[in-house]
Parts: sequence; structure tokens; C-alpha cells
Amino acid sequence: MDRGIKEALIDIVGPDGFTDQLIDRVAYSYDASDNDHRPEAAVWPATTEQISRILILANEAGFPVIPRGAGTGLAGSAVPICGGLVMDLCRMNRIVDIRIPDRLAVVQPGVVYADLQKALSPHGFFFPPDPASGKACTIGGNVATNAGGIRGAKYGVTRDYVLGLEVVLPDGRILRTGSSCMKSVSGYDLTRLFVGSEGTLGVVTEIILKINPRPTAFSTGLARFARLEDAGRAVTGIMHSGIIPSVLEILDENTIKVLREHGGMDIPEAMAIILVETDGYTEAETAYQMDKVVSVFEKNHATHIQTVDTAQGAEALWSTRRSVSSVAAQLRSNNVSEDVAVPISRVPDLLTGISAIVRNYRLPFVIFGHAGDGNLHPKIMYDAADPDQARRAGAAVDEIFRLTCRLGGTLTGEHGIGLSKAPFMRLEHDPVAMDVMAGIKRLFDSNNILNPGKMGLTV
Repeated sequence: MDRGIKEALIDIVGPDGFTDQLIDRVAYSYDASDNDHRPEAAVWPATTEQISRILILANEAGFPVIPRGAGTGLAGSAVPICGGLVMDLCRMNRIVDIRIPDRLAVVQPGVVYADLQKALSPHGFFFPPDPASGKACTIGGNVATNAGGIRGAKYGVTRDYVLGLEVVLPDGRILRTGSSCMKSVSGYDLTRLFVGSEGTLGVVTEIILKINPRPTAFSTGLARFARLEDAGRAVTGIMHSGIIPSVLEILDENTIKVLREHGGMDIPEAMAIILVETDGYTEAETAYQMDKVVSVFEKNHATHIQTVDTAQGAEALWSTRRSVSSVAAQLRSNNVSEDVAVPISRVPDLLTGISAIVRNYRLPFVIFGHAGDGNLHPKIMYDAADPDQARRAGAAVDEIFRLTCRLGGTLTGEHGIGLSKAPFMRLEHDPVAMDVMAGIKRLFDSNNILNPGKMGLTV
């Protein structure tokens, strides 16, 4: 990095807010995906004003700036593929305000998801989206990728809870979007434009979040199926039964086999397992919902049904679901974790299609995910040191994306596009849509300094 730029950055953030040491550059070269590229330096800004000054400098000098949260992303969104400067927002980690009468919380982007939930808990409230990386991921990262989680079918994703933002634009201007109101149709919805933009349009420095009263009663159930079609019909039936479960997860035949053979779990053979949770504010409410679910399971020929209403019983069931990724990852040194989504009625078609595709490439895999909103996670294991395995894994992913789009689906339900899915954007989006998105990028970031190379945008 140019000595003059380095000195200017140190002047903005102080000596302890800047690094160009190799060990730090390596640490900031990757996220939870298989992508990597070293930045030239990194900064830890502590204020909105510092971020504004850094972006003004970047625009003048022409170097890339890559905003970063905890680096838990699975699509390469935080990887500095063009080098430049990583902007780690971990020091902007204050919970600015919790306003229970207004049902909102105001936070800085570096607040860890789990810390926000801990702060809300004494008030009897919670922030409903629940990404799997919740113990480490930051709210700013959740906003950047529009993160979801297992409760998406009932509670939605991050976008549904962001009321307003403070954003530093690529030219250094500070923008406030939205409001502290539950409803607002004043002007263009700029807030939603930034949510899910993966740090390509601005750096989020403050977030106004809608929060919900926390349910106090829960019921958990499990059903096994001998036919995948029956499991698929059960999912559709539940979502049309008049109730919306808080969690509706599916594990395919191959996932069950991997958990049994490599995870040492005592799980009977089945073509599919569905895990479900209902929640509410009284035991009667959750029991009523679970009775509806069980009725749907029975109508669709479940071979085994189990329900529990204690925390210990629920934990025993959910431990199976939480173990999938870690057990599967043991099968090879590398893995591709995707998150394609289709209309709920096409989930069985996606499951069988993905299975056929990956089996053809002779690689170990599992398929699990959020059946309640059609979002599945095929995870393919391979050895990156073996060029043939890497080629086969890439070819399998290509076919999975093409299948998903043919089924009317989307490349990503919650992980984002980043680098991993950028080459496939035109499978889902027509030329007009891609041109409009590129135009928006140019409007906000004419010099293309903010997280360049992401989302398949040609600027």
C-alpha cells in the first residue's frame, strides 16, 4: 500500500486501528467459503465519521474497501478479491438503545447476534431471524446478506425487521433511511435496497430493528417417512393446515445415513425426516398447532411420529439437526455449502434432483434445510487438492443451480451471492434486471471502490 495512503489511514483511525501485518492480512483473506485473497491492509474504525473519511480517501486514491463483520459468510461476500482495504466493523459494537414500548432496538453493525438476544431476553423480547452462526455473526453482516435461519417460515428474514439504517455512501456522505415507525411509505424504500446488498452500495453504521415478544411455550415433533413424496406432501399439507410452525426442517435419506454411519447416531433408516416446532404464549396454543401437524403426518403415511414438550426432549431432537454440517464435513477436507430455494411445492423435486445430480459425480453429500420456506442446503464434500474432485464438485453445483432455476427457484435463500454464485446470476436474472442492478451500483459507487467483484455486477 502506498505510504501516503497508509499514513492518511493511520491519521484517521490511529495506530491501533490500522494494520498491514502479514498475519492480519492472511486472517482477513477468507471467510467461511472456499474463496480467498489477501488485502493490502485492514482498519478497525470506531465511528461513522472515521468511515466517512476513509471512503472519501478511497474515492480519491482509487483503492477498494471491503466491509466485514465476523467473516461467517458462506459465499465469499467479505473476501477482498481485488485486494485493497478490509474495513472490520467489530469495534462498532454498541447496543445504542432498546425501546420496548416502541418495539425496537438500535444497534451498531458490530453487535454480535447472540449478544443482542441476551440483551433483549430480560425484557421478554427477541430478534426473530436466527442464522446458524448466531454465536459469532454480527447484525451488520446479517443486514448485508439478509440472513435468515430455521425460523424463516414463520418469522421471515432480516429484511422483515430492519426499520431504518444509517449508511455511509461510497463518496463519504452519510445517509439515514427509514424511520422508527412500524409503518412508513414515505419516499422510495431505500432501507430495503441496502439490506442484502452485501456491502456494495454503502457501509451500514447503525441499524433500527423491529423486535418481537418472545414466545413462552414450545412443542417439538419428528416424523420419519418411507417415501420422499410423502414427506414433500406433508410439508405442503402443514403449510396449508391453518397454522405456521416456527420451524419445519427436512433431512434427506443421505443425511440420515451419514449421521448414522459417521456420527454414531441411533437413527433408523428412512427416506426423509421432518423436524417441526410450534410456538406460542400458552401450552394449549402450541399443543393445538402440534395436533394439526401430527394429523398431517398421519395423513401422509409417516412411519414414525414423536412429539415432546419439554426442553430436554426438544434438545435431544434438535441435536440431530445441528450435527449435520459438522458430521458431514468430516468426510472430506473441503465442502461446498449451498442454499438454493424453490416454491414449497417443488421441494420434493429439488431434493430428488439434487440427489441424482451429486450421485452422478460420485461425491459424498447431504441435503437438509428449511422445508417450511423451500430453502434447502445441499452440502457437497470434496478434496480441493484433487483437481478432479474439485472439477466434479464445481460441475455438480452448476447443475444444481440450473435445476433450481428451472423449478422457479433462486440461487440463494439466505447466504447471499458474493463470489461463489456471481457467475450464475444470469441464470436467475434477465439482462434487464442485471442492467438495472449494475446501474444502481454505478449510481451509488461510480468509482467501484466498495466491495468490487461481488454479485456478478459489471460496473
